[in-house]
Amino acid sequence: MPDKKQSPDKSGQALTRRQFIHGASAAAVTIASVSTGRVRGANERLGVGFIGCGGRSDAHFKTVHYLKTSGANVDIVAACDTYRPRLQEKVEGYKAKAYADHRELLDDPNVDVVCIATPDHHHGYHAIDAVRAGKDVYCEKPVTHWRQFELTKRLAAEVKRSGRVFQLGTQGMQDSAWWQMRKLIQDGLIGQPVHAECGYFRVGDWGERGMRIDDPNAKPGSELNWEGFLGDAPKRPYNVSRYFRWRMYEDYAGGPSTDLFPHSLTPVLFMLGVKMPSTAVATGGKLRYQEREIPDTYNMLIDYPENITVAVLGTQANDYPGTGARGSGQRIPVIRGWEGTLTVEKNEIVFVPAQGSQKKPQRFAIEHGEDFVEYWRTFLNCCRMRKRETLSTMDLAYRVQTPLQMGMLGLQEGKVARFDPIKEEILL
Repeated sequence: MPDKKQSPDKSGQALTRRQFIHGASAAAVTIASVSTGRVRGANERLGVGFIGCGGRSDAHFKTVHYLKTSGANVDIVAACDTYRPRLQEKVEGYKAKAYADHRELLDDPNVDVVCIATPDHHHGYHAIDAVRAGKDVYCEKPVTHWRQFELTKRLAAEVKRSGRVFQLGTQGMQDSAWWQMRKLIQDGLIGQPVHAECGYFRVGDWGERGMRIDDPNAKPGSELNWEGFLGDAPKRPYNVSRYFRWRMYEDYAGGPSTDLFPHSLTPVLFMLGVKMPSTAVATGGKLRYQEREIPDTYNMLIDYPENITVAVLGTQANDYPGTGARGSGQRIPVIRGWEGTLTVEKNEIVFVPAQGSQKKPQRFAIEHGEDFVEYWRTFLNCCRMRKRETLSTMDLAYRVQTPLQMGMLGLQEGKVARFDPIKEEILL
């Protein structure tokens, strides 16, 4: 007999257990034709669909709901996830429609914007499907998994071709400090940029081993779609830790390189305005936490054809950043040029002249720090106005993810990774 247990949705329909598992494995789902869309009026509602209902999605659900209750014309209309109890909790709590398959969600005409908060190795595929379906995209970092460079390249091309609005979940880019520093660099204050450093330091593996296991007895079947979770990752037998604590494992995550460093490296490459790197080398490993597969300590040197070197340093074994911490990127970056250095102290941008420079020390007040609600509000405004220059574009995400992928791929083989700008390939 069919399982009649149902989860309600706002349309008055319901998702049975059988529909959940069968819908998730459906091969033929129509994806809407691509459209760049039109400028929307302030009184027109934007419907947001959530692909992924795990831990990180909580902040996104709460933020969009806050914007709605504060007067923004936006609504949470749909959600999907490979774990049915998690999905049911979200759709019941926010009165949204439940989908077992993200492609079915993308087929929903009430969904204008999608928020992707799935495991890393799904981000690129979900984002490509979304822009092809004519949806605007807020995608959690990293934009793709560390082994998926070709997918990263394909996603960049798809977003560009689609004309859709895209913003990566590097919310530190809402901080005006990085935009003000970029302008000072462009105006020549530090002279020719030559060296930059950034990084991420903290104590604890709470973001990996500490991920919540919703149900230690959960098994694949009508409630949990293990095959859907695996995606293009190596096929392995079901393991409850791999499913719920996926950030511990190289198949699905990259540790500091792709979980933390996108926050640190994104503003630095934005300020410098560099393109693709020439070489990247990484060192590191499990120096404190042994239960995981991914490194807890990870350091990179990235060289650029613009004659700039960027150092990205970090460990989860000690939380002292050296230069102080600011926002999502944690360690305050230092940008060095022939004429001087830019960094941040408290709420000021600080310029320190280099030896031999005729320039004087200067300080500049920072207009505002990062704000997650405003980051989302700005993104939704871009969707309304069809403005593709968001605070963290796909083009920038491509330029950030490439050296991070080069570092991880090189670390796996103990080699220096090089980038071929003509063929657009990573060489080891």
